[in-house]
Amino acid sequence: MKYSEEFKQDAVALVRAGATQREVCRDLGISKSAMSKWVADADRRDAGLPVAKDVTPGEDAQIRELMHRNRLLEQENEVLRRAAAYLSQIHITPPK
Repeated sequence: MKYSEEFKQDAVALVRAGATQREVCRDLGISKSAMSKWVADADRRDAGLPVAKDVTPGEDAQIRELMHRNRLLEQENEVLRRAAAYLSQIHITPPK
């Protein structure tokens, strides 16, 4: 069965509002696999990524790897920022 984009967005909104995917599937008469795919596609769109059907498996793997690398770099940057702030405070505070 073909569902409209509006229907899919409404179903995803119900899940994001706190309903379980199982409840939404039962209430709307859709399969769990379809609901899971719609939620995953919405998550990808929200992250600024193309939906899975628009990329090859190789491209999808590369996107995932780049996202993982980006997360690691952001964590490293945060550690360095905190260390720099801590070390700058040590040099500003006069010795006792």
